[in-house]
Amino acid sequence: MSDAPKSPPAAPAVGETLTTHLGIDQGLCGAPVELGPGRAVVELPCAAAMGVDAEGLVHGGFVFGLADHAAMLAVNHPHVVLGSADTRFVAPVRVGAVVRAEARRVAEKGRKHTIEVQCAVEGALVMTGTFTAFVLDHHVLQG
Repeated sequence: MSDAPKSPPAAPAVGETLTTHLGIDQGLCGAPVELGPGRAVVELPCAAAMGVDAEGLVHGGFVFGLADHAAMLAVNHPHVVLGSADTRFVAPVRVGAVVRAEARRVAEKGRKHTIEVQCAVEGALVMTGTFTAFVLDHHVLQG
């Protein structure tokens, strides 16, 4: 990985103002392409550096990071944090693929948000998940 400074996050192509995860490296966790109340679409082109072998298999951690990013953007609050995730990988991803994560908040109870995420390559499902996020009063690192 490079120590070069990250470029500022790109604004979503369609939707509301981004208020969370402003410093994320979109090359590793995807770039938002749609953002609306309780929903987000984020895309990640899978670079060669994400591959784990000569066949070009992408490490699942990158796909998970994309799904997590999409879930947090669906909540879109400056102090949202991931509490848990129940995920299932259903197909492999190859270097060069563009993975598209579609996240939709399905429940909200107080600070707790439940978000369903589906990740696909060219319309073919590669991962599904249910993410539980919490909105805090202040940044999680501020104690």
